[in-house]
Amino acid sequence: MSNFAAENTASQSVWDRLWHYVMLLAIATVTFIVVVELINILFYDPYGDKHFLFTLGGSLGDVGIGKLTFLMFGSLALLLMMGLPMAFVVGGLGVVFIYLVGGQTMLNIIPTRIFPLMTNPNLAAIPLFIFMASMLERAGLIEEMFDVVYKWMGGLRGGLAAATILASTILAAMVGVIGAAVVTMGIIALPAMLKRKYDHKIALGSIMAGGTLGILIPPSILAILYAVVAQQSVGQLYLGSVLPGLLLSGMYISYVVIRAWINPAMGPSLPKEERVNWAQKLRLLLNLIAPIFLVFLVLGLLFGGIATPVEAAGIGSFGAIIVAAMHKRFNLKILREASVTTARASAMVLWIIFGASIFVGFFILQGGQTFITESILGTGLHPYGILFLMMVILIFLGMFLDWVGILLLTVPIFVPIIQSLHFQGLFGLPGVPGSEVVLWFGVLYLVNMQMSFLSPPFGYALFYLRGVCPPEISMATIFKSSLVFLAIQFIGLLLCIAVPDIITWLPRLAYGHG
Repeated sequence: MSNFAAENTASQSVWDRLWHYVMLLAIATVTFIVVVELINILFYDPYGDKHFLFTLGGSLGDVGIGKLTFLMFGSLALLLMMGLPMAFVVGGLGVVFIYLVGGQTMLNIIPTRIFPLMTNPNLAAIPLFIFMASMLERAGLIEEMFDVVYKWMGGLRGGLAAATILASTILAAMVGVIGAAVVTMGIIALPAMLKRKYDHKIALGSIMAGGTLGILIPPSILAILYAVVAQQSVGQLYLGSVLPGLLLSGMYISYVVIRAWINPAMGPSLPKEERVNWAQKLRLLLNLIAPIFLVFLVLGLLFGGIATPVEAAGIGSFGAIIVAAMHKRFNLKILREASVTTARASAMVLWIIFGASIFVGFFILQGGQTFITESILGTGLHPYGILFLMMVILIFLGMFLDWVGILLLTVPIFVPIIQSLHFQGLFGLPGVPGSEVVLWFGVLYLVNMQMSFLSPPFGYALFYLRGVCPPEISMATIFKSSLVFLAIQFIGLLLCIAVPDIITWLPRLAYGHG
């Protein structure tokens, strides 16, 4: 047995050395090509025939859009599967393909893709909302909020799971960031539910499903990005996502309460000695007055058209500092930590935005938009069939790609196709007016991205929760616990497609469109 182990170890060592040499050779080759091309760019006339040693510039100039699509997106998938960060892969590939197709003269399109984004004022709201979330999280207000909701609902069967979802809904309206919600609720709520013998699937599923509401309920960061890319009003998109968010939250709560009512062992209620009376419940609510007032102030200013998204986010950021100070949780350490978190998250998002803008912008410039449109419309599918195909593509991509990357790679291509279609309604129900199609599709996209966060094998919420789970809970259990809530999200998505007024009614009421 020891000889076999020794041979196996020696074989593994040989393969490791071989892989090491292959990687060194690949790095040396790429470095050599880059150096040669830099010399060509810096010292040789781009319009002349002379070059140093060789040049790859323009070598793909005669490649058709079909092959170019395969090369671009195939390369992207390959590099991402190798574990390289999307923030740099997508932009780097964009630059490489621009050079390979058009040579150094075509590189001039890079600043024309980035500069309009840099001057878009709505993007400034992203770091401000992230800072607001970071400040509220580090000030311990999320723990206080869960404690209040948990004591209010703990007397119900399944009350802790329902409280987790309700607290996550309120949290979504405060932060709009997925990772913070799932991890925080996993740290606070999961031990409480496991201690009281909650079914693992109910406990884990309620944390993950509730945590993903931050991608849909205002002030969602993703909604701002969609509005920028699709040239849609942020206020309308936020209003359109309110009812779907509350609908999904209500469906999650209904599911856990009904399951616990049918089988009390899955979600036992709190023992009577741990419950609080009505006077204590009302006193507990005092702890939530300041943060909830802040949320209503920010969203009220935004929905009422009194403030732009950036102004509302700025007020929210300053208000988060005030709320933390009122709760005696504000100090320079918390301010520094929140600022560093904001800088890191914002840098990641902005790098992906710039990179994907170069990649997709070049693809569209080469005729990619026309190619994809003709390919999809050429299937002969009904408009709702095409919409369903897009939803399936988004769900599939959500299993593997970052949510920001999915938006920037697909929305610029999908939105023009959606605008060209007419949705007359299903089952005799009203359809979607042409002026509201982009808004409707945007909220469907946000609901779809919720599903991507829960989709095995690589849904982000699954791994966020795994990081704070006790070791006895396996990854397989987490996967299984997501499936029921994934099905609920799918039902919610179908309802939003079949009954578009769930999305469009509030924006129409506020802005008078339709």
